[in-house]
Amino acid sequence: MASIATSYDAVIVGGGHNGLVAAAYLARAGRRVLLLERRDELGGAAVSEVAFPGVDARLSRYSYLVSLLPRAIIDELGLDVRLVRRRVSSYTPDPRVGGRRGLLVDAGDGAATRASFARVTGDSRELAAWEALYARTGRVARKVFPTLAEPLRSRAELRRLVDDEEAWRMLFEEPLGVMLAREFDDDLVAGVVLTDALIGTFAGADDVDLRQNRCFLYHVIGGGTGDWDVPVGGMGAVTDALAHAARAAGAELVTGAEVVAIDGDATAVVVRDADGAERTIAAGQVLVNAAPVELDRLLGRVSVGAAPEGAQLKVNLLLSRLPRLRDASVAPEQAFAGTFHVNETATQLQRAYEEAAAGRIPTLPPCETYCHSLTDPTILGDELRAAGVQTLTLFGLHMPARLFAGGDGTAARDAALAATLRSLDSVLDEPLDDVLLRDPDGAPCLEVRTPRDLEDELRMPGGNIFHRDLAWPFAEREDEVGTWGVETDVPHVLLCGAGARRGGGVSGIPGRNAAMAVLGGV
Repeated sequence: MASIATSYDAVIVGGGHNGLVAAAYLARAGRRVLLLERRDELGGAAVSEVAFPGVDARLSRYSYLVSLLPRAIIDELGLDVRLVRRRVSSYTPDPRVGGRRGLLVDAGDGAATRASFARVTGDSRELAAWEALYARTGRVARKVFPTLAEPLRSRAELRRLVDDEEAWRMLFEEPLGVMLAREFDDDLVAGVVLTDALIGTFAGADDVDLRQNRCFLYHVIGGGTGDWDVPVGGMGAVTDALAHAARAAGAELVTGAEVVAIDGDATAVVVRDADGAERTIAAGQVLVNAAPVELDRLLGRVSVGAAPEGAQLKVNLLLSRLPRLRDASVAPEQAFAGTFHVNETATQLQRAYEEAAAGRIPTLPPCETYCHSLTDPTILGDELRAAGVQTLTLFGLHMPARLFAGGDGTAARDAALAATLRSLDSVLDEPLDDVLLRDPDGAPCLEVRTPRDLEDELRMPGGNIFHRDLAWPFAEREDEVGTWGVETDVPHVLLCGAGARRGGGVSGIPGRNAAMAVLGGV
């Protein structure tokens, strides 16, 4: 850290993608910017890494799809980022018949989608309800998504902008379960809809605090369409493009430098290097790309309110080939190209939630997978591609941090993984283990991350991938109206990470909003 100066216009704490976005915008505006990252690499959760020694595959180790990143950020920063739309939205083996049929949602083949809904539900009514729902959320998305990168509106102003009272009630006022019960008769279809409300969110469909609604909202408005796209080259390609933009603009990006304290009175940070040496750096503004509870810790104060809690299991795998399905009407290459839902009927989701709430790992954990390499094989080396190797990303629901609190978490992690793999096997025509690739030493190419692991590795409190419960995309207090949703109670200290209002997901929105707050909205 010898080359670091003693003062900067802005110091950014944390080198995740949002911190890099803020650094790029501020440096392009002529500010002298220093970004400090505790780990040895930039990107936070948006990284690509070789997960298995001797195996040439760079996996998106944590986050893996992109929906909320505005095109404006890509264009304004000149990012060399390519996002590819998945033709298949999802495939869901029907557990009520042992996976011998399934629900296919193919954006490129309406006839196949209609036939699949008819085969699973018996008629066209569920498809009509499905299409009506997503037509309505699409209209909301086109109006609400652009506002995420603007100063906050009041609740009333956003309601007037939406201009659809039924949509407003469904998304913002009544538990999502009310809409599901009213609109859908089929348990499988209702469950597929509900999954978007439960990503990293421990909630039931009928919870009155509406945290499931907030999660659902952010999952259906991304890009104004709700589509979730594949980053070519993996998440690391997004981080690399952002780091290049920040450096090209003149920002200093330093890794292996942990901020251990923030002096809110003097607007300065104390940073420690790998050798334990500490120094104080003054800043006109401090932007914190970390959770609000981490900000409190750095300020030397106690957080109030409930501690954040994540609720997911992330598993990365390499397969020698895709597994066979019990449904002969769908090829594995089609089923795994989109989101592959496993044991996610509405009833199964509720049962898993109740088991986890009672302190037990769900008997049949709901989860979803997708194969990145079908859409983007560039993350695999030439030999792996020639051999037909495929990636598999698995995201398990209703795995709250509390389940992994005892001991060192190893026994609970092993139990959760075993239960999740049994759940996946229950809808396949062969055990997943039969197609699991082995590394040169014979070890399976499989790794698992619990919420506790995310807290240890990424400082996400409770393993919460959103840093705290997601917030509504409008001002909830009068004094928030017209702000950027990044301001804190400490002057010149801003949040620029997922814990800011309108944070969460790989979006860059909190980073841009924090930069706009510093620059006066230019």
